[in-house]
Amino acid sequence: MVRHARPAPARADPARHGNGRTGTAGQDREGAVGVRLVVVDDHRLLAEALATALQLRGHRLLAVGSPAGAALDLLTGRRPEVCLLGIAGPSEPGAFDVVRRIRRERPEIAVIVLGPLGELRGIAAAFAAGAAGYVRSDERIDVVERAVARVRGGEAAVTADLLRAAFDQLLRPAAEPDDEALRLLRSLTRREIQVLVRIAEGEDTQAIAAGMGIAASTARTHVQRVLTKLGARTRLEAAAVAARTGLLERMPRA
Repeated sequence: MVRHARPAPARADPARHGNGRTGTAGQDREGAVGVRLVVVDDHRLLAEALATALQLRGHRLLAVGSPAGAALDLLTGRRPEVCLLGIAGPSEPGAFDVVRRIRRERPEIAVIVLGPLGELRGIAAAFAAGAAGYVRSDERIDVVERAVARVRGGEAAVTADLLRAAFDQLLRPAAEPDDEALRLLRSLTRREIQVLVRIAEGEDTQAIAAGMGIAASTARTHVQRVLTKLGARTRLEAAAVAARTGLLERMPRA
């Protein structure tokens, strides 16, 4: 669902009219005044709240929308300088595909990713995909605005504490091969583990339901939850993830 941002009211150009007070504020915010922006977030409410805050600070909001994957569509026919992109799960497969597409198709637009602090490896992935900046999604609006100013000027934007935390994690010894399997295993309920075993054995929904003594609709719900937790689009992909990570060998079988 996409909402076109309402045009901001006309504002005097401080440089042109010599308004000393406004000019000083602009300098305090490192020149991040009147930037053309598009704001997209996996959480619609956050996108609209951020857009409103930035518009009140003098920026021109060209469009606001959700989810993050819709960013490229929002950019069509518009010429923002910066796209603020809120991604709820930076560690999920394909999370930054939209960043790559923007950089490939609209290289003139600087992308700032807004992500959770706990997803530190997502920072490296964001920059590898072509992002110009990465800001914690719980940061103050001033921090977001400084990042906008930096990427508008052609610089990378990431706070020092976030960069240190990311490097600390990246420089730790490599995880054991079965770490991912353990993480996935802990995310699944007992029922979901049973369903995944049956998916890996090639059973369809009816067979899963019959084998577990549950309704087909319930089996279908369990299957969908398993796919979501494994970041898989299909049953075949879920089985492949389970096999690749060694999850199948770690799962208790009833």
